[in-house]
Amino acid sequence: MYPKASLITYRVAAALALLLLGGCEIPGLIPDPRVVQREAEASAIGGGCRHALRGLEDCYTLNPKAPKSAIFAGWKDMDLYMRENKIDGTPSVLGKVEKPAKARRSEAGDADDSNRS
Repeated sequence: MYPKASLITYRVAAALALLLLGGCEIPGLIPDPRVVQREAEASAIGGGCRHALRGLEDCYTLNPKAPKSAIFAGWKDMDLYMRENKIDGTPSVLGKVEKPAKARRSEAGDADDSNRS
């Protein structure tokens, strides 16, 4: 059917093409590991928010840099898991954040002014 010379040439050309393309990074073929890590972290944040009985809006507000779609996916997955296994959430123990000393002094100064009048 094919002469032996053309078959050997075809095989050599195919082997060379594979060798040349083997070392290439073709964009879009493999996802960027930084993006994958960022989405995994956002998903974990969403799951943690659900377990802490925190709403989605609060979670978005506390984590503005995290992708909202990944936070929602993590929150939804954790919600399903908690419902299936009848797990109660644990309320968050975030206390009130103390204001810096500078802000406290200015508020105290404002309070002193109002008491004088």
